[in-house]
Amino acid sequence: MTETLENGAIKIIEIMGVSTTGFEDALDRAVAKAAESIKGITTLEITRQTATVRDGKVTRYEVAAKLSFVVR
Repeated sequence: MTETLENGAIKIIEIMGVSTTGFEDALDRAVAKAAESIKGITTLEITRQTATVRDGKVTRYEVAAKLSFVVR
């Protein structure tokens, strides 16, 4: 069930996901980990994507994002 805000407040937090396979995987990992302790995540805003390069190859992908959820 998706929660909506009619009256109340939304909390916004920033998280970072890390992966060795890609940006999408880094984002999926971050959201999945956050969802273990945060219920009712409603939106996501990607704020930054960075990658580590070694010997001419990308070795690490990082995605920073803001998650929002309704305050209960």
